[in-house]
Order: sequence, then C-alpha cells, then structure tokens
Amino acid sequence: MSLQTDLLVLLPELILAIGAMALLLTGAIGGEKTAPLVSWGAIALLIASGVATVMGPDNVSAFHNAFIADGFSRFAKVLILTGAALSVLLADEFFAAEKVSRFELPVLMLLATLGMLLMVSASSFLSLYMGLELQSLALYVLAAFNRDHLRSTEAGLKYFVLGALSSGMLLYGISLIYGFTGSVDFSAIAAVTHAGTPGLGIIFGIVFLISGLAFKVSAVPFHMWTPDVYEGAPTPVTAYFATAAKVAALCLFLRAILTPFPDLIHQWRQIIVFISVLSMALGAVAAIGQTNIKRLMAYSSIGHMGYALLGLAAGTALGARGVLIYLAIYVFTNLGVFACIQAMKRGGKAVENISDLAGLARTDLKLAVVFSMLFLSLAGLPPLAGFFGKFYVFLAAIQAGLFIPAVLGVLASTVGLVYYLKVVKVMFFDEPAPGFDPVTGIGSKAIMVLSGLVALLFIFAASPVITAADAAAKALLP
Repeated sequence: MSLQTDLLVLLPELILAIGAMALLLTGAIGGEKTAPLVSWGAIALLIASGVATVMGPDNVSAFHNAFIADGFSRFAKVLILTGAALSVLLADEFFAAEKVSRFELPVLMLLATLGMLLMVSASSFLSLYMGLELQSLALYVLAAFNRDHLRSTEAGLKYFVLGALSSGMLLYGISLIYGFTGSVDFSAIAAVTHAGTPGLGIIFGIVFLISGLAFKVSAVPFHMWTPDVYEGAPTPVTAYFATAAKVAALCLFLRAILTPFPDLIHQWRQIIVFISVLSMALGAVAAIGQTNIKRLMAYSSIGHMGYALLGLAAGTALGARGVLIYLAIYVFTNLGVFACIQAMKRGGKAVENISDLAGLARTDLKLAVVFSMLFLSLAGLPPLAGFFGKFYVFLAAIQAGLFIPAVLGVLASTVGLVYYLKVVKVMFFDEPAPGFDPVTGIGSKAIMVLSGLVALLFIFAASPVITAADAAAKALLP
C-alpha cells in the first residue's frame, strides 16, 4: 500500500491534527480575544473532516493494517464529528454568555475528537490504544476545565485516577491477548481464535479488555466517575462527554470485541450481558432520587449504555445495526437536552436543579415542549425517535436468544419512565418558579429545533439511517 493511500485513509484525522496545532498557535499568539475565531475555526475543521470522511476511500487499510476506512468507521466518524461540532457551538455561546474567553476549549475538543476518529478506525490493538490515550488525555483536562470551581476540579481528578486505572486494565488485557495469540492485529487474532480452542490466557485478556472498555462507556460497575463529571464540568463539556465521547467509546467497544473475537461469543457474551443488565437497572433506579438535572442525565446515560450493550451482546450484524441506530438517535436527543439545560439561567447565572423547572410551561412554553419531547424520547415512548432505538436493540437481542435480558431491559425502561415523567410533571403542573432568561444564542435555538424535529419526525425519515447503519454493521461483521 502506497504512502499516498495511507495518508488518504487518515485524511480526516490529518485535517484535525494540523488544524488543531494551527488554532493553538493562533490562540497562544493572539490571546483570549481570538476565542471566537478559534471556536468557529474548530467547527469549520470538524465539518471539513466530515466531508473528507464521507468522500474518502472505502474498505481500504493503511499503515500496515493499523487503520481501516470502511462503512462502520464512516458511520461512527460522522456521528462523532456531528456531536463534537455542535458541542463546540454550545461552548462558544456558553463562554460568551459567561463573559469568559477560553480558546483552549475548542482545541482540546479537536484533539479529543482526533483520538476518537483514530479509535474507531483502528484495526489493531496498538493503534486502538494510541487513539484511546490521545482522547483520554484531552478529556481529563476538559473534565476539570472550570479550574476555579471545586466541583469541576474534584470531578477531573476522579476521572483522571479512575481513567488511569481503566487504561492499565485495558493494556494488561491487550498484553495477555498478544501473549497468547502472537499478534495485535484484529484479523490475525480472529484467525488464531478460529483455528482452535482458546486458552485461559485469552479469556482473561478479554475480561480485562472489556473491563477497561466498560469504564469508557460508563457501564456498571465502572460508572463511578459519571455523575461527578457530568455535574462538575461546564454544560457544553458535559454535552461533549454524553455525545461524541460516548459514541466513540461504544463504537470502539463494537470493533474491539466483534472483529477479533467472533468465534468466542459464548465466552464474552455473558460478561456483556451482565454489565448491560446492571447498567440498565442502575440507570433506571438511581436517577429517580436525583434533584440535579445534570446528575439525572448522568444516570440516564448509564442506563442508555446498558441498552446499547445489549445489542453488542447479540453478537450479530443485526445487533451492531441496532446499536448504531440507537447511537444516532441518542446523539441528537442528548444534544437537544443539554442545549435546553444550558438555557436554564436566571439573572445570567446557571441553575441546575429540577425544581428550577417548576411551571416552565407557563413562563416559556416552547422550551417546555422541546424539553418534554426530548425527555419522552429518551424514555422510549412511541412514536418518538427513542422508541425505535430501543426497538431495534431489543429485536436483535430476542433474535439472538437473549430473552431474559431483553425482558429485564423492557422492565428497566418502564421504571426509568418514572423520572422522565417526573421532570415533565414539574414543568407542566407545578407552581411556576421565576422565569429563565430569554435564549439569545442562535446555535442553541437551532440545536433545540433540530433535536426536536429528529425526535418527532424520525418515524418518517428512518429509512436512510437504518440503511446506513445496516451497511456499517455488515462492514464490521459480515
């Protein structure tokens, strides 16, 4: 394979890498007054990277099979870049309203996104780990970005310590897999495991691998960092964690399990089912008693990762398709929710308690309607988009014979409906609290409208998403 082809495969990543360095120099030389320029430059780079992704080669490997461009990586990259671009847009408006200029934020988001793109394109454990650590180093800083606030600093420190632990577990698992298969290349590992009975060392390696990856998607019992980071980080950073970072981690999970270990499904499926059921249960129950809206969203995200992992546990192309459809809906719904949360301000000061939403329907009916629609979509009520995400995941689980986990998932979804309806009830039936400041940001309004339309009208436009997800799943697992 020629160097030209190798560079063409990684063109989306090269655009972000070179662009991030240029924007960093721009901010360092020009100072804080360049923050808006850096933000819009970052959005332009993310769009350019998305165009390069869509127009790039298909089913081509690069750098001695370390990276691959296929339908799966294309689908994942488009979702990641969409979540990142809209999160940068929210961040620009957030810090402009706070009258604080932080040019470092979009640069850090670009570098984290670069790591995410490398992760989902990886076809060996070495390139996977390189992308994962590039993403993680930037995310550690983003989690503690509000360095003058105790909660943010504490959240960043917790995330760093637990993240280092999970990276160690992941690396140990990779070393065991390499030691017992003689390769870090996914296709070579698949050939080894297909040829004979797997040794105990490979099984232990998979266990450590899944443990490290479960931390990245905040699945139980590796979820401890999630509520603190969601609450302590600035709202746009939380939105970035909940969308782009979650999509990248779960797509990495799909690639790192399904591609090298398709013949060991009976060994790893029971682990995935276990953490999936626990995540669904915790996400449904723990969120009920929350009073902070961002902590509620943290436990909601834990539950949603449990539903998505059920599709992975199916171990089929149908299951992978269900996960990708779920993620596509999840990204747009969560971006809309966090745009609404960012709009919760009184006197220029952000408020985050659920009680602050009391009577919102009588002070800002449009915001209340969008908020409620997105929450009911997350709950999975038909005919909103969230229903279809859960439908395809549960369908794949049932067809794979996972009847009990599917039933438990439906029960968890029913229990989770309680806290979503609780928020809707507060907005429409409680005595009104003082109204929020008017939403002035064009970007926030656009994200709310786009997310609301996706949630409401997905039933009429589902075919292209399902077709693209099906092609991506077949590229991952024919």
